Parts: sequence; structure tokens; C-alpha cells
Amino acid sequence: MEQTSRALVLLAAVLCVAVLVTPGAAHDQPKPPLTFPINLEKCWSYLFNVNGCVLQLFESVFSGKFGNVGIECCKAFSTIDANCWPHMFPLNPLFPPLLKDNCAHIVRNLQKH
Repeated sequence: MEQTSRALVLLAAVLCVAVLVTPGAAHDQPKPPLTFPINLEKCWSYLFNVNGCVLQLFESVFSGKFGNVGIECCKAFSTIDANCWPHMFPLNPLFPPLLKDNCAHIVRNLQKH
């Protein structure tokens, strides 16, 4: 119950930040190449299928620390198509590659033991 409450608070905070982004700022960026539509529900489904994974990721986004991201969450994140990342984390485009590198490190350390 507490995790659900924390996840909802974090989600509300993310949505508030997204709403407060200066309108028109997106027009300053070059247009991305033509791509197929992204199914965000499918992108997020990999993470929602792992208990607590979304909360772990939101905590990492806001704290900048990856220590709370578990191995199962890392495995789920690694299955997401990289084309999903800019749509899932539009306000923090550096987060997905950082998390991917951190997860690769976690997996390597587990394989050594």
C-alpha cells in the first residue's frame, strides 16, 4: 500500500513537471526522423509486469541514484525497445542510457558470483 502511494505521488509530480514545461520549448528542437508510432502502453507494460519496478525507476529518476533498481527491474528495462525511451522519459533523455549501463554493471557483477 505504501509503495502504491509513493508511486502515485511520484507520478503526480512527474505530471506536474510535464505540465509546467514552457509551451513552445519543444519547437526549438529539430524534428526527429519519421518513425512508426510508439505504443507507450506496450513500452511501460514490461516494467509494470515486475512488482515495484516503476517505483524503483521513478525513485532513480528523481534521486539520480540507481542502487534501488533490482535485477528483475533491470531485466525488464533491457527488453524495452530503445525507440520507447524518449517517449517514456521525455524530460530526462539521459536517464535511459545511464540506467542501461548501470543495469549491465549489475548483471555482470551477479554473473561473477
